[in-house]
Amino acid sequence: MPRKPRYLWLAEQLREPILNGEMPPGTRLPSRTSLARTHRVSEQISRTALRLLVTEGLVEARPGSGYFVRPVPEVFRLSRTDATSGSGLGRLSRERVSTEQERCTAPLSSRLRLRDGEPVYRTTSRGLACDRPVTLHRSWEPAVLTAGTLRTPFDAAGTGPLERLGAAGFPVDRVVEEVGVRALRDSEAALLGSAPGMPVLVVERTHYCGDRPVETSDLIGSAEQCRLLYKLSLARPRSHG
Repeated sequence: MPRKPRYLWLAEQLREPILNGEMPPGTRLPSRTSLARTHRVSEQISRTALRLLVTEGLVEARPGSGYFVRPVPEVFRLSRTDATSGSGLGRLSRERVSTEQERCTAPLSSRLRLRDGEPVYRTTSRGLACDRPVTLHRSWEPAVLTAGTLRTPFDAAGTGPLERLGAAGFPVDRVVEEVGVRALRDSEAALLGSAPGMPVLVVERTHYCGDRPVETSDLIGSAEQCRLLYKLSLARPRSHG
């Protein structure tokens, strides 16, 4: 069996006391030089081990101060069930940022089955915890569905899309979600107060009226803090008697 690289071995020596609570959040780790001397490895190995723990989210590097055990991030569970799940933001409060009309472009045109250039309404909102943004939500719907009525996102602010679209004659009867992970983009980072490039969870959700997509949205949140909670109802097995 191949021998384990020394930097992995050293990372294990540090990881275990962090995970079992012997080194609580805020604890300063020994310096690279001290680790190298204590564990009889090179400074390159101690540096690589510390960087691995940073990548795992257990340790943070503070320039000029060293490496410290990170606080355990608060986790938010976002319910992704059906109409009974409300906003789907769990304990987060919803803050509406803006509603605008814009021209549809790819890949949005594909999701809404529109031609490039057709008008859509875009609504941006955030999920907040103690006034701090945790999630970003952007939704788009074809303007042709509600233009000229009092059911547009501009006229019916505060009303959910299911209620608005149903009142406009487009009742939603099907929802499709696709979940993935990608890097946070610059424009999104500005709204979330986060650094571009960090991994985020993205839920692409599309509402349908029959076979017609009537609204699509992106729910974006830190992959470290956000969990998707699904509650699925299963048909009861028939009794044989």
